[in-house]
Amino acid sequence: MQHRIVVLGAGYAGAVAAGRLARRLRREDVALTLVNAEPDFVERVRMHQLATGQELRPRPFAEMFAGTGVELRLARVTAVDVDRKTVTTTAVDGAGTGDDAVPELEYDTLVYALGSDWHDQGVPGAAEHADQIASRPGALRLRERLAALAAGAPVVVVGGGLTGLEAVTEIAEARPDLDVALAARGALGDRLSPKGRRHLRKVLDGLGVTVHEHTAVTAVAPGHVTTAEGAALPAEVTVWTTGFATHPIARATALEVTGAGRIVVDRTMRSVSHPDVYAIGDAASATGAGGKPLRMSCASGLPMAWQAADAVAARLTGGKLPNTPLRYVNQCVSLGRREGLIQYVTADDRAVRAALTGRTAARYKELICRGAAWAVAHPMLGLPARRRRVVPEPARAEAPLTATTPA
Repeated sequence: MQHRIVVLGAGYAGAVAAGRLARRLRREDVALTLVNAEPDFVERVRMHQLATGQELRPRPFAEMFAGTGVELRLARVTAVDVDRKTVTTTAVDGAGTGDDAVPELEYDTLVYALGSDWHDQGVPGAAEHADQIASRPGALRLRERLAALAAGAPVVVVGGGLTGLEAVTEIAEARPDLDVALAARGALGDRLSPKGRRHLRKVLDGLGVTVHEHTAVTAVAPGHVTTAEGAALPAEVTVWTTGFATHPIARATALEVTGAGRIVVDRTMRSVSHPDVYAIGDAASATGAGGKPLRMSCASGLPMAWQAADAVAARLTGGKLPNTPLRYVNQCVSLGRREGLIQYVTADDRAVRAALTGRTAARYKELICRGAAWAVAHPMLGLPARRRRVVPEPARAEAPLTATTPA
């Protein structure tokens, strides 16, 4: 019988993992199913561009995975039973006929990559009155709201992290007629190097962005936000970028999860409580350099996907397990279409003095975004053709970890 591998979620991590598994394993030996609620790939790192009216290239999964042996199921995951090894789904609009109508999938190996959504942090009014760019529907809704604003209308972006910086600069550049402000809980660019902070402030000043540092927003209402000091900042549109929350399904399972609902995994991305489950991307709590947890990001998700796919393939075929150190090199920030910031970091993600700025940095960031999308859109390229036969379970002997370099 074929070994059944089910991948949940087709963001950067899930889509790359599915393609890499298809490249590693023989089709005769595995049945590989990718479950996703949308029919095409969402470039999440470009949602701020979508929100400001830019058109993004469509990337249908049906074309990406044609001929790979990956079966795409258009469905929404509603439950995972890790004891019965089943996934319960609900058909989405446009699906639900034929095999897609099967509400329950059985698996032998599960790759959980359901990712994350925006996090309102429990702030009163945020869920009702703020907009978010953590998803395509959210970005499209914000796009409509921004397009309807008259000149001079106030917009407040809440959150001084990388997502907030990209959002506020994109909006200010696309709509110089608006009164755009950023509310940051800490100092502006407080995790950047001095050079990075200077360049960031220069760009924001040039775009006319008002910066409210050390400003915690404690409530959101139609027309304004309220700060911890009791001040009211006018905001016809509030954009909420204060972090991400994991999909709630993992917390409802018997999997070991963190307090934030992320699945605890070992260095091969395997669940520490259920060895037939792997977790990658924002859904997983993995340890990187220096014993620090990897942050939710595309920069973390892709190497986690490589590690998990190679580990699954190694365990099924009796090969050597990957042991590639997961580390960071830089943080790439777009500051509109003409400016960027590449902050070089230590392996555990702490800023160093070196930083690349200006148009060169903008082009660098664009290449990074294109490269990530290319990796998803070409799942069968970039790896040597080394499909291996799955070894029957009684004959498998787990080989020791070995260092490999992700392709």
